[in-house]
Amino acid sequence: MPDAGSQRSDALRNREAILQVAHDALAANPDASLNSIAKRAGVGAGTLYRHFPTREALILEVYRHDVGRLVGSVPDVLAAHADAPLDALRRWFTTLTAYVRLKHGLGDALNTAAAQEVVSETSVSVTAAVGQLLDACARAGATRPGLDPADVIMIISCLWRTPDTPEGAAQAARLLELAIDGFRP
Repeated sequence: MPDAGSQRSDALRNREAILQVAHDALAANPDASLNSIAKRAGVGAGTLYRHFPTREALILEVYRHDVGRLVGSVPDVLAAHADAPLDALRRWFTTLTAYVRLKHGLGDALNTAAAQEVVSETSVSVTAAVGQLLDACARAGATRPGLDPADVIMIISCLWRTPDTPEGAAQAARLLELAIDGFRP
């Protein structure tokens, strides 16, 4: 009989597999069935429902998980672009745009009171992450000091309103550059 530690690690692996598969499946099709997600994750429907008793619970946890990964990526993105923190800011906002597009693609699922609580909760960490990126840019002289991260997010929010097409990606890149020009000293 497996010990409790290995059962917990199996449960954690199952949960992570479900979240990754759900992220991909919901990005491709916001109406993906929970049974298809369970099957692709290599778990039974019962396992999925033990972790996420409702579709909304799964969607909200995918969103929370994705935002957590994005926020946690700031130190690595800054390290990868240590000599050009403005490039780190560009990359990070491009990734944020992809996450928010996924959120918008889930429509009604993220318009409940529980969803708004999760969005509010994650916005605090996103704002802090943007603050880290802006601080690095200001220290390097790439942006003026004292930019308010919440203001920058509001300006950048136009990126995830562009169409999810090659033309929309080109427009988002142009809009990002316009915004960055406004952040410069």
